[in-house]
Amino acid sequence: MAKPEIDNRTHFLLRLAFVWHIALTIGLLGGIVPLWQAGKMAVWLRLLLTIVMLTGGLASTLAAIFIRRGEHRGRVISLVINYLGFLFCFLGTLHVLGVFLGIDALAETFPRGIPYLGGIFAGYLVSAFGDRYENFPKRQQAFRRAGKIIMGIFGLLFLLAIRTLPGLLALIKRYNSLPPYLLTAGAILFGVMVWVLWRKDSANALKANNAHEEMLNGLLFLSPNLLGFLLFFAAPLLLSFYFSFTNYDATTKVSDWVGLKNYISLLNLTIAPLSSPAQPATEVLNTKIYDELTRITLFGRGFIIGAQDKLFWIALRNTVVFCLLAVPLSVIPALLLANLLNSKLPGMKFFRAIYFLPSVAAVVGVALIWQWLYNAAVGYINYSIVSVINFINNIFGFAIADPQIRWLSDTRTALLAVVIMSAWQWIGFDTVLFLAGMQNISKEIYEAATVDGASKWAQFTKITIPLLAPTTFFVVTTAIINALQLFEQVYVLINTEPPGGPANSTISLVLYLYVKGFQRFQQGYASAVAWVLFVVIFSVTLLQYRRQRGGTYA
Repeated sequence: MAKPEIDNRTHFLLRLAFVWHIALTIGLLGGIVPLWQAGKMAVWLRLLLTIVMLTGGLASTLAAIFIRRGEHRGRVISLVINYLGFLFCFLGTLHVLGVFLGIDALAETFPRGIPYLGGIFAGYLVSAFGDRYENFPKRQQAFRRAGKIIMGIFGLLFLLAIRTLPGLLALIKRYNSLPPYLLTAGAILFGVMVWVLWRKDSANALKANNAHEEMLNGLLFLSPNLLGFLLFFAAPLLLSFYFSFTNYDATTKVSDWVGLKNYISLLNLTIAPLSSPAQPATEVLNTKIYDELTRITLFGRGFIIGAQDKLFWIALRNTVVFCLLAVPLSVIPALLLANLLNSKLPGMKFFRAIYFLPSVAAVVGVALIWQWLYNAAVGYINYSIVSVINFINNIFGFAIADPQIRWLSDTRTALLAVVIMSAWQWIGFDTVLFLAGMQNISKEIYEAATVDGASKWAQFTKITIPLLAPTTFFVVTTAIINALQLFEQVYVLINTEPPGGPANSTISLVLYLYVKGFQRFQQGYASAVAWVLFVVIFSVTLLQYRRQRGGTYA
């Protein structure tokens, strides 16, 4: 008699879920029209909400259809929709009630409750102590009961000590308008529907099997990371792509659609012939649009190249130069160091840790130390150079003058200083990767090569390097990506205002993006710079991948 009753209740709950999704579809799709009739709201926000509501409405319709047919995919879609709806309403309720702001107040009173946490832990120990009396069930139950009572008493004292009661009363008083009630009701309704569809009876009625349950449990455990990725990475990425076609400035709610204007301004170049190498740019360029970027000589004739956004091309040049210098200076020494550290000499584990330490250190701390080392007056680098020059002059009777290198203020050395510091910091990480790759190479191959009379250098060039191709691909690719994203090193090491170093000799694409977006508040233009940088990084990575697939490293 019990089974038909359960089946009837399950059918009722599934019909309730069907009706719920029909109502949800009508509400989401019907809300699009008043959304666009709303007053002051940014177009991008309306567009984003429209996409979300349209997607949710269509998904809710599919859920209703599949649930009506008794198919499990309707349950999956319904659980996803209701889970997301519950999170939105629940977090929205916390926001409207000011719970997140109240965490600061809780942090001030939390130390008062720390002693009572010790009591809760003591109660747990008393409860756990009862497990020793497995042969005496009554005594075991007594200890567990006593532990729970102790934990409950001290838990209540903890809540009173941190003034939870006044906080709850303050939250209740905030239910003085419609939004808190609507969001709370939404959280309850979505939560109930999650419970309805998650029940085992509902799963059986919708033909769920063990694979379906494992998939849902996996999605549930992945959801925090997946939602974080969607909210804080994927959504801003798509939003920045939209902004790149507007003149959004982060200060006004309304932005105009400008199409490809930002990209055209970034990439627009012109070239004009010169009648003489010293001919002024004003005679051959429209200086209202173009600035002189550089002069070149082709087939014995001079040309001038003008750029609409000169600073972007300077930043691109500096980034490429930095990449061409920093990547080899970090990868090649790392490969040689890894080969050395792969030996069984005493103290190798200690040196592995020493070489890896710079990679662990924060970029800001490293940059501040190198800033002191590069100091032209009291820095150890110039001091060492002067000491070596004086030693050579005294021993050999030369008259070599002190170069007095101004590392961070000279346009000729500023970028080189950044390259040296960055390569020094990256070597340790690359060394560990190469070392791991070398230790995966079978020792039998080296033993066979030794028997055949191969030298250490021959083994390194004919065995180690070819078999390290996958590791080399990963190291080189990540090094190039890091180099193309140059920002912190320049921003901290060469502390100038505006950023970019002497005569913009160290400005990078990411630093230029920062200047445009967060100093001049040209968010639309900065988004275009970001996507151009993305295309550059993607193209380089794709090229590296194709070279690796083609066996270039072998």
